Amino acid sequence: MASPIALALHGGCGTPSRAELSAEREARIRAGLDRALTAGWAELRAGRPAVEAVAAAVVVLEDDPEFNAGRGAVFTAAGTHELDACIMVGTGQHAGAVAGVTRIRNPILAAREVMERGEQVLVAGPGAERMAEAAGLAMVDPSYFSTEERRQALAEVQRLQKRTGSMDGASAAQRHGTVGAVALDRAGHLAAATSTGGFTNKTPGRVGDTPIPGAGTWADEMVAVSMTGQGEFMLRLAAAKEIAVRIAYRGVSLGPACAGMIRDLDQMKCGAGLVAVDRWGRVALPYNTDGMFRASMTEAGGKTVAIFRD
Repeated sequence: MASPIALALHGGCGTPSRAELSAEREARIRAGLDRALTAGWAELRAGRPAVEAVAAAVVVLEDDPEFNAGRGAVFTAAGTHELDACIMVGTGQHAGAVAGVTRIRNPILAAREVMERGEQVLVAGPGAERMAEAAGLAMVDPSYFSTEERRQALAEVQRLQKRTGSMDGASAAQRHGTVGAVALDRAGHLAAATSTGGFTNKTPGRVGDTPIPGAGTWADEMVAVSMTGQGEFMLRLAAAKEIAVRIAYRGVSLGPACAGMIRDLDQMKCGAGLVAVDRWGRVALPYNTDGMFRASMTEAGGKTVAIFRD
């Protein structure tokens, strides 16, 4: 019997407040989420593997300057971009990731190249770029990723840091964001993909949870998870894998397992969110920030595109 198909994606939990988000920008963001959802859903509807769906959805989000991945990525403290991405399939837990790349247009495709080669899991910096270029992936000048909005966010955060000695007063929208997708295909296979520019004013060389299987990205035969938020906390908790552990070994269902992880992160004063799908096609999209750019589609529940707690 064929499995139900399901897809969920996020564009990060670093959202502006309702008051800060103009109607025009909200419309652009919703349209971007809808395009990504449409791209991923088309793969699933055509009977293709879940990994194709999550890659297609994340490429759309990486190409959209409204999100902190690919074009539109935030700046490091040095005024540069360093991008991370990971993709993972549930059957066999095969995974690939890249970190600290500066010239690969779509880091998620480079992560997939690492996975498909099967020799390593994580390749960083110039080595990842040489591999991507040799594989024929699109390469760009680092300036391609820059937008004026992200440049202004860097200046604001650096002014705050100079004045107060920390970035604690920076808003979630100023500091961070991530994109990701999870999917269940007709064969009952799961996959997850996550991509990010990190957080504004990060130390050059910093790597967060996104490219680390089990921290920001996870897929096995029971569940697929993509996290967003302050990655250091997800690294410390192995957050994405912990959700899978609660489902597999504690008998917790998807919704409570995901909500429990968000509560744990909230107690650590970490703004966070995630999207997840299980082998039965159930979807979860919890977060503890003002909002999370998110969208989902299932055969049973229909389509959702949302930002706030509407």
